[in-house]
Amino acid sequence: MNHISHWIGGAERAGTSGRVGPVFNPATGEQSARVDLASAAEVAEAVAVARAAAGQWRSASLSQRSAVVFKFRELLAQRAGELAAIITAEHGKVLADAAGEVARGLENVEFATGVPHLMKGGFSEQAATGVDVYSIRQPLGVVAGITPFNFPAMVPLWMCATAIATGNAFVLKPSEKDPSAALWLARLWAEAGLPAGVFTVVNGDKEAVDALLAHPDIAAVSFVGSTPIARYIYETGTAHGKRVQALGGAKNHMIVLPDAELDAAADAAISAGYGAAGERCMAISVVVAVGEIADPLVEAIAARLPRIRVGAGTEAGVDMGPLISAEHRDRVAGYIEAGASAGAAVIADGRKADDLPEEGFFLGATLLDNVTPEMTVYTDEIFGPVLSVVRVRTYAEAVALVNDNEYGNGVAIFTRDGGAARRFQFEVDAGMVGVNVPIPVPVAYYSFGGWKASLFGDSHMYGPDGIRFYTRGKVVTSRWPDPGTSAIDLGFPQTR
Repeated sequence: MNHISHWIGGAERAGTSGRVGPVFNPATGEQSARVDLASAAEVAEAVAVARAAAGQWRSASLSQRSAVVFKFRELLAQRAGELAAIITAEHGKVLADAAGEVARGLENVEFATGVPHLMKGGFSEQAATGVDVYSIRQPLGVVAGITPFNFPAMVPLWMCATAIATGNAFVLKPSEKDPSAALWLARLWAEAGLPAGVFTVVNGDKEAVDALLAHPDIAAVSFVGSTPIARYIYETGTAHGKRVQALGGAKNHMIVLPDAELDAAADAAISAGYGAAGERCMAISVVVAVGEIADPLVEAIAARLPRIRVGAGTEAGVDMGPLISAEHRDRVAGYIEAGASAGAAVIADGRKADDLPEEGFFLGATLLDNVTPEMTVYTDEIFGPVLSVVRVRTYAEAVALVNDNEYGNGVAIFTRDGGAARRFQFEVDAGMVGVNVPIPVPVAYYSFGGWKASLFGDSHMYGPDGIRFYTRGKVVTSRWPDPGTSAIDLGFPQTR
């Protein structure tokens, strides 16, 4: 059985804690590997190596850093298929979806190659007589990323590319459910010429996370995961004096107005609701049908569900793979039962799909109609292939529904009315908005992040916010006086 270790000091390092966790192939239900789970002492050793490397990497020129990141980008583009196959084997998403994940991560690496421009400061000549003032940005030192199982390559790339390009050493704690992608990225960074210790992988569970949050040499922590854990990461990390960006859960709504193009809305709901078996923080989980479009929209979505083929992500023609674990599959199935018991109409029941494979952690596409805001299928983040339809009478009711929800990650509106769309983007309380786009994940030169319980901290992730998060500003006030011109002045300095 494959044994997955850590990556410390530019090489694989077997764990010494004596603790290991299982890694499964979700499509078969069989254990495929064991992964070492780091102790606090192992985390401390890894951070010490990273700290030593950070001092040297900070001194590397911007052109040197950019060259390494660009080489990494070239290697990643050439071998994207390898990484996609690793993702499918441990997460279960279909190969095409895994390839899309790698492509979106690659965009962030491409953004980071422009670090010489992105790190430019400002300069003011003659701010006072003979005095110049200028600003610079400098790296933090050692920073950490704690990443989720649903995007084992893309989310680490959101973090590490920017952190490394700006001169930091980066310590990654990937999900223990699918850790192989992180080790693959570590080998690629080494091949690209990144000095040993600048990119580190420590596999582990809560013990490793807590050790990173408490370690005095970790200057900042980036996290993506559920809201309860995001809150814990933020509160614990900031209590230890760290800069923290913690992206939490979501309940993404897709509002469909009566004038929307019906087929486009139905296709979008299917694609955004059931892609990756619903295991996306930007998945559409609630369709808000406004007025008379509700009946035809539900019918159009239901008519498309039989076309969704469920199976192993490596099989040709498969649209939706398994869930990450048996426990998670059963949890999602429990929400379907809870929704039915609360009065929701079960239009399609993924627990009873005829074509589900006998082995593996599979669940079919589920569609619930007449869902109300009091039901747990509405209030909770299910993170599975369950699409709920809430019916409202007016646009105003739809916006109020979204704004009253505790989450504010992503939201979409489908309409042909430009005025309604513009009003919606102005009024809605969410960090990412799609207009006839169901999954509005920003391109790499913008930043990703939600509002309300979907984000803890002040900074969104990657893009311009990522540059600011992984650096800190310094302002220099400079004077080069001529000999014999100085004088004692106890007054407060003024600009003259």
